[in-house]
Amino acid sequence: MRSIPFLLAAIAWALALPVMAQEFAPERAVVEASAPSDLSVTVYRDPNRDDGEEMDADWPEGFAMISETRTVTLPAGQSKIRFDGVAEGMVAVSAIVTGLPEGTIEKNRDADLLSPAALVNGALGNRVQITRTNPGTGRAQTEEAIVRTRADGGLVFETSEGFEAVRCAGLPEKITFNGIPRGLSAKPVYSVNTSSASGGTYEIVLTYISWGFDWQANYVGTLGESVADRGDRDEFSMQLLSWLTLVNNNGQSFEDANLQVVAGKLNVDSEFEELAEAPQAKPLTLKCYPIGSTAAGSPIPHYGPVPPPPPSTVEMDGADVIIVAAQRRQTKMQASPAPVAVVTASEEDLGDLKLYRVPERVTVSAKGIKQVAFLNEDAVKARYLYNSDCDLWNWTAEPEFEPAQMLLVTKNEEEKGLGMALPQGGLAVFEPAQRGPLLVAETNLRDYARTQDVELEIGESAQVQMACARLSEDEPDEIGRKWSKMRASVTNANPHPVTLRFWLGEAAEWDIKFPRHKTRIKDGYRIVEMQVAAQSEREFDWKIRRPKGWDD
Repeated sequence: MRSIPFLLAAIAWALALPVMAQEFAPERAVVEASAPSDLSVTVYRDPNRDDGEEMDADWPEGFAMISETRTVTLPAGQSKIRFDGVAEGMVAVSAIVTGLPEGTIEKNRDADLLSPAALVNGALGNRVQITRTNPGTGRAQTEEAIVRTRADGGLVFETSEGFEAVRCAGLPEKITFNGIPRGLSAKPVYSVNTSSASGGTYEIVLTYISWGFDWQANYVGTLGESVADRGDRDEFSMQLLSWLTLVNNNGQSFEDANLQVVAGKLNVDSEFEELAEAPQAKPLTLKCYPIGSTAAGSPIPHYGPVPPPPPSTVEMDGADVIIVAAQRRQTKMQASPAPVAVVTASEEDLGDLKLYRVPERVTVSAKGIKQVAFLNEDAVKARYLYNSDCDLWNWTAEPEFEPAQMLLVTKNEEEKGLGMALPQGGLAVFEPAQRGPLLVAETNLRDYARTQDVELEIGESAQVQMACARLSEDEPDEIGRKWSKMRASVTNANPHPVTLRFWLGEAAEWDIKFPRHKTRIKDGYRIVEMQVAAQSEREFDWKIRRPKGWDD
């Protein structure tokens, strides 16, 4: 029986250890890190967004790596450093702090923001001032009150008159708090615990990933001459202007930041949206029993619950309202061929990805869209190419003409006026006219590396018609014993020559004889290209058959 008291004493001692440790542990000094003296923002595209798919400016699913340089003055011993104003989409587990003399001991993501509800909860049991204005006389009277309830329903104060609920007196009321409770901030806060044997002032760097960013490129191509001025030339000159369009859905701006964007598809396994756990600015909902008769209804207006605002600069206006000063998002994209001042982003390799570094500092605004012109080439050599499929399974004595598909074609090399990796984005094509440039086509680019052929679909041609069919009614045999004759007919109504491309069939499945023209393989298909003079018609004949042993 003596073992029971001994066991109970041991349990009591074990339970008391954490309390004793807290009592004897030195209290950490709270140190506020300075505002960032230097900022770097590197934005990654939404890895799940396909080529040609527009980014969602209202719900961007890309992310950014943010690096902030700040200064702290540490006392000797242990301290807690608070980083005020980090991005609300911060992924806390990704944060790294460098430059501290003895590193970090513990990291914390402070979840509560300054809000009416947080003010009430932080003032529980403390004195505030409540001011009521008599609507009849206009006189205001202020008295002290003690907060007796939390902000999870009705709010009860204790005054000299006793206990009463706020907003239940039928008079306009304003609550004034003596100060902001410790630990609350109008901006998201990240904190770390550290120690320093001697203390001192240090320049440290906080680096972290944040959710709620995205970017894309937007191109404007303007032809340098009209169709009439082109004469008998197939190639023309084009000005190519590219805008880097960046969206930041966080409630924080990043002033004068070094901006980089990363092109390419990054393999991301983590769910950054779920890991971010954005801090909450909780509203204060006031409730009281309606007064007056049930026939007349309550004389107190129904304000309803106040939705939680996004964290930003806040002003208190009454007991349960937060007014948020935030920049209105501008969603109008730059799609004008007008001349602009351009800063050219430098291109760097980042593994298999491409990094574009904007040479001038940029402000990445909160809840906003930013556009930076980063590519401006005045003399890109390009041409139109007209596409058509030749289906040998169709036979007709008089083939039907159909519009050819138009491609805008160039090569991503310096000789053609380019020579840098082109990130994916939309392209608007303008042609000069008597009353200024006119929009003639819109299309999308995928990511193009240097030296790659750039071929962009821009719609059907109204000037070039093509027809292609088999001349013989007999279909090709399966063992390649005989050739099938084919014919393509083309009409070109343009005042300049055009280049045609026929897709003749899969290279592994067909032998092809095309007199006086050289065929080549592209994307696994046998193709041939030829020119048709201005305002003319032409016919092309060739033969096709299965290769011997194809069915083995």
